[in-house]
Amino acid sequence: MAAAREPRLLTVAAAQLGPVTSLDTPREEVLRRMTKLLDEAAEKKVRLVVFPELAFTTFFPGYVINDSEELASFFEPASPSDPYAIVRSPNAKPLVDKADELGIDISFGYGERWTAEGGKVTDYNTAIYYSAARKRCIAKYRKIHLPGRYEPDTRPGVTQQLEKRYFTPGDLGFQAFRVPGLVQGALKSGHVQGLPDPKDAEGRGDPILGMLICNDRRWAEGWRCYGLQGIELLLEGYNTTAFAPQYEGSNEEQEQEALFHHRLSCQAGSYQNACYSVHAGKAGTEDHGSLIAGSSIVDPNGHVIAESKTKGDELVFATLDLSKCLKGKERVFAFEKHRRVEHYSRLIDQVGTEEPALLSE
Repeated sequence: MAAAREPRLLTVAAAQLGPVTSLDTPREEVLRRMTKLLDEAAEKKVRLVVFPELAFTTFFPGYVINDSEELASFFEPASPSDPYAIVRSPNAKPLVDKADELGIDISFGYGERWTAEGGKVTDYNTAIYYSAARKRCIAKYRKIHLPGRYEPDTRPGVTQQLEKRYFTPGDLGFQAFRVPGLVQGALKSGHVQGLPDPKDAEGRGDPILGMLICNDRRWAEGWRCYGLQGIELLLEGYNTTAFAPQYEGSNEEQEQEALFHHRLSCQAGSYQNACYSVHAGKAGTEDHGSLIAGSSIVDPNGHVIAESKTKGDELVFATLDLSKCLKGKERVFAFEKHRRVEHYSRLIDQVGTEEPALLSE
């Protein structure tokens, strides 16, 4: 039996936001709410706080916005020369300053307007990771699995989901990253030479993190890409519809089904990749429609260990022991022992469904 590893403790939180009601809700109002949650996190000795997808605004892809100037106001400019310009934007800087003051790492989602070196402009649904220890951003993720449609649904009263209209699928893939300053005594690269076996370093370094955004959590491929990099903690922000009148079911029935699928995706992903995960949502009724709550923290065995109790601003927190990820990584999901990649080619060679041929009479 393998010897038990020393605990690697880390207190994290999902900062659920209640509704950001309308397109013209002042950013200052949202920032005040977010910084208040950071103050609460500091009281709870939280080291990392995850905020929702498109955290600073209402869920604007729920609206038909034809005015280009109005649409541009929901995006933050960035470029190869300044990829993390968001941290100096008046729309985010007060939050970053508060994180620096409190020594808390943060991750949050926003609309990113990227201007490439050749001048091409592309809009992404983006999340970044800001390290208080380094006082800079150390990772960026762009949402890959965009739900909804491009053309608006013209039926009266429908709930719109127009992410394909406003965003381009992300181009950064699923790249895990290590975060400094979160876990005491983390093994560094210079220490490996003193170990009898380099494998002894696994599960002892700075935490390995990854990010997803909303609909990405439903796609097993993203989770597994992270799992193959030894991920220990996945961060995910979301804005998920609670009720769309054009679909079957009452308001309550649809909301409960959406919450069920949300939990199912988060719990399965964590279990199947032996990692913790933190999920932060924007909840309640906004002008475009209603959003589920369900902000949560899930352990490597797939258990929800903390979950929101309201549809408003709420800090959901827990202390994790990252060494507990090793149980799954060394047993059921020891990938190097059990994966059979020679049979997985269909997963990357095929996009849509291809049914077997019909049977003869």
